[in-house]
Amino acid sequence: MENNLPVNVREYQELAKKALSKMHYDYINGGAEDEHTLRDNIAAYGRILLRPRVLVDVSNIDMSTSLLGYNMPSPIIVAPTGSHKVANPEGEVATAKAAASCNSLMVLSFSSNCRIEEVAASCDAIRFYQLYVFKKRAVSATLVRRAESSGFKAIVLTVDNPMLGRRERDIRNKMVAPDKPNLEGLISLENLDTTDGSQLAKYVRDTMDPSLSWKDVEWLKSITSLPILVKGILTAEDARKAVEAGAAGVIVSNHGGRQLDYAPATISVLEEVY
Repeated sequence: MENNLPVNVREYQELAKKALSKMHYDYINGGAEDEHTLRDNIAAYGRILLRPRVLVDVSNIDMSTSLLGYNMPSPIIVAPTGSHKVANPEGEVATAKAAASCNSLMVLSFSSNCRIEEVAASCDAIRFYQLYVFKKRAVSATLVRRAESSGFKAIVLTVDNPMLGRRERDIRNKMVAPDKPNLEGLISLENLDTTDGSQLAKYVRDTMDPSLSWKDVEWLKSITSLPILVKGILTAEDARKAVEAGAAGVIVSNHGGRQLDYAPATISVLEEVY
């Protein structure tokens, strides 16, 4: 087996397709609508050409950087993705341990299959917490307090999901919403019928706040002392608004092509936002 270990992301993807159920593979691998943005997220990197300079001493290469004052060996972090137990029985605990072993930073998804406290106790990785704003603000406030008391270092406010993108794979598969133990006692996840599509879509319609606006960044600042990163920015105008609203920074993201199809590839707008 050791001679056949994957050597690139594509090969891991092929293994995942064999190991996971179709429902869960499509959930992880899919995007919104025609999946144009999903495909372009990858294709856009192919349009960026390197301009190599030669005869430069590369015997010692330093890729280290810092984010909000936290040092990392490279500018690579674990982005917030939910439902890790569909691929690994340890779920986000395994992911956190992997991040810690690389001295990297992990952003724990609000839809983690592991409790906030469980992930925090599993290792010494630097952790940020991803937050969605619910119709019931008390739910979001409770999650923030739990993350803060568990030693998370920042809140990553995801702002491009007031309504769920039309994920046709999930609709076709009648996607069953994975367990969200952090919401137990806060939101009822019962009666998520899949007759008209995925449970996930119904869950978002029932719980997420479509009136989300810039004033909610100010509200979030009023309930936590942690720095706030706004995730889901694709324009220079919104980047400026985020800073004006008090955000410590922005994360350029199109939600992996899972929200608004025909939005630009993330890498293609990075220079504009910067």
